[in-house]
Formats: sequence, structure tokens, C-alpha cells
Amino acid sequence: MSIEAQTAVAPREHVVQFYADDEALVRSVSTHIGRSLLDEDVAIVVATDEHVGAFDAILLGRGVDVVQAREDGRLVVLDARKTLSKLMSHDGIDRDAFDLTVGDVLREASMSGRRVRAYGEMVALLWDAGDVGGALELESRWNALGAEVAFSLLCSYPAGSVLEPQHTDAFHQVCELHSGIVEANAETGLGQYEEARAFKYGPDAPNAARRFVAKSLTEWCIPNIVDDAACVVSELATNAVMHAASDFVVAVSARNGIVRISVRDSSVVRPIEGVSPSMATDGRGVAMIAALSTDWGAEITDAGKVVWAELACATPA
Repeated sequence: MSIEAQTAVAPREHVVQFYADDEALVRSVSTHIGRSLLDEDVAIVVATDEHVGAFDAILLGRGVDVVQAREDGRLVVLDARKTLSKLMSHDGIDRDAFDLTVGDVLREASMSGRRVRAYGEMVALLWDAGDVGGALELESRWNALGAEVAFSLLCSYPAGSVLEPQHTDAFHQVCELHSGIVEANAETGLGQYEEARAFKYGPDAPNAARRFVAKSLTEWCIPNIVDDAACVVSELATNAVMHAASDFVVAVSARNGIVRISVRDSSVVRPIEGVSPSMATDGRGVAMIAALSTDWGAEITDAGKVVWAELACATPA
């Protein structure tokens, strides 16, 4: 599922954003909301108070009168934590409560005859609280509502939590529950080229990761570094299989003339250049990655590590 530059989320689309930090999230969501208000449409925002305040600040700076929009009913804001508390039962997400608390808001907005664009982060709150099943159920509830009411929806998850290797299967399900993926971008609000995929531990996983990266770069019209990028991700994925012995997640992006490839696995052992070939069976390992990339590194996380490499490229316009 490739990520393309988008001017808007189309009606009845349900897209997801995996963001690196709050700054990137605020910029992209503000673009989503602001576009709706400038088009005289209706924006439904289900977010934490902290994020709502940040959205308002950026929108005001762009000349959007958020106070008037709220008074006109074109901007409807729901507190994500309070709303989520109304939806929860001892069995998980209460479908009737969702229909009354969220569904009625969307139905009323659609009756205005205006296009409705929504943004929600209750799923992220559930995921971060460890209720991954609840987040997936809530995504399904949104999809069911979308089959009844015409609206577009943007959801968001912190990339650091949703891309952890132990969530491989759930990550796949999140992607399947959405019609597309967008990536936060500090310059434009929505990114151009970004793809992430989870891989199950096994001997064929490195080759699958190689094909995934090569396909992504080819689709993005960046063929000049396909071979080098494929070699890099093969080494990173082989390390995850041979030494971490875990599922892993590959992310590849192209922006500002740089292709970045990262592999997240469950091992906390950093690769070290110049030592024995710890990242490949044929002896190339870290030295090969260093030779092919303009920069590379490793970061330890709560659940393992992320090893990344950057390669220079000519990104399409």
C-alpha cells in the first residue's frame, strides 16, 4: 500500500497516519481540518485537549476563524478521552454507545448537506493503553458507520508503538482496516512517499523484504538506487532473522533526495562495523551497509532496536 501525495481524503475513505512525533501530527491534522473549514465543509475532531489546543493555534495562524466555525457548527470537537470512556464496557467497545455518541454526531453533520471530514485518535489511546484488540474493534466500528454515513476519516497512531515487532499481526490488521496510509510531513502536512510492512520470522523473510523495498522504489519512480536499497534491506532483515530471531518491520521513505530504510526487531544488540560479519551470511554485513549508504545508525527502543540507513536519490517531482 503505497503513500501518495494527497490534497484531501476522498469521501468515504478511511486512512491512517503513523506519526513520528506530535509536531508532525499537529501539522498534518491541522491541514486536514483547515482544508475542510476553508472549503466550507464540516470537520469533526475527536482528539485530546492538548492536541486540540495545538490544532487551534496553527489554524488561527493560517487565518482560520475556529471560534466562528464552532459557532456555525462546521467544527465539532469531542474530547477523545471522555468520548472513549463513554464507549467502553466490560466486554470492550459498546456498539450501541458508539452509535449514539459518535454515530449521531456524524449523522447530524451529514444532514447539513456539506461534506464531512473527521479526525480521530481514540484508537491511539486504546493502543497505547495496551488494548490493541479494542483499537481494532473501534476501527471496525468506524468502518461500519462509514458504510451508512458519507464522511472521510483520518486516524492516527504513534509510529513508535504501532510498529513494534510484537504487534506484527495487529499492524497488518490496522492496515487492512484502512483504505490508505498517509505520513506526517513537517513541510506539507501530508507526505509523499512512505511505506511500512511487517514480516514474520522465517528464512524467506529477507527476500520478501527485498522485494517489498524494490517494488516501492519502482512504483515511486526511483529506480536508480533499487539495487543498492535492496542489498541494504537484505542485510538488515537477515540480521533480524539470524540474530534477533524475531518478526520485524521494514519502513522505507523517500523525501528531499534521501531514501531511508529502517528495520525494527526485538534484539537490543547494536550492529558494530568492523567486527565479525554480524549482519549477513556472506561476510559483507555492516561494512557493506556503510559503503552503500550516506549515513546509518541504530537506536535502542523499549522492545528492541531500529537499524536504519539512508541513500541519496533523485526523488520525482
